[in-house]
Amino acid sequence: MWGMVCVSCALNAQQSVHTSGGDASGTGGSAAFSIGQTAYTTISGSTGTVAQGVQHAYEIYNVHISEIQLPFSLNIFPNPTTDFLTLEISQFNHENLQFHLMDLNGKHIQVEQIVSSNTLIDMNQLRAATYFVHITQNNTIIHTFKIIKNH
Repeated sequence: MWGMVCVSCALNAQQSVHTSGGDASGTGGSAAFSIGQTAYTTISGSTGTVAQGVQHAYEIYNVHISEIQLPFSLNIFPNPTTDFLTLEISQFNHENLQFHLMDLNGKHIQVEQIVSSNTLIDMNQLRAATYFVHITQNNTIIHTFKIIKNH
């Protein structure tokens, strides 16, 4: 007697959440990269080693760049954000301050003079990723905030 066998299998696609990514190129070639996952394989050869697939994750714990004692305090909120950030400066006195909104690649997205104790930074049109807000005084970075932009 012949029986019937039914086989069923499910396929799952790889899903991930990236904090950032992009393309890099140089004289030796080009590569696409992503930041925020840890799955990868390593291939070694006589001319070198390459980690392919999703790149290594990293976290920046302390983004305060300078040990300068400031005569005012800086605060930025909400973080994470979905649309706007508020930069709050106590005892503000127009001391030639600017903010620089930058992506993880160091690209300047917005640079503006800080003219009041509360400055609104529009992040509505930016994609979900990690950003940095550098506060500068006389073209010197005095503080850096790491910002998470959600959908």
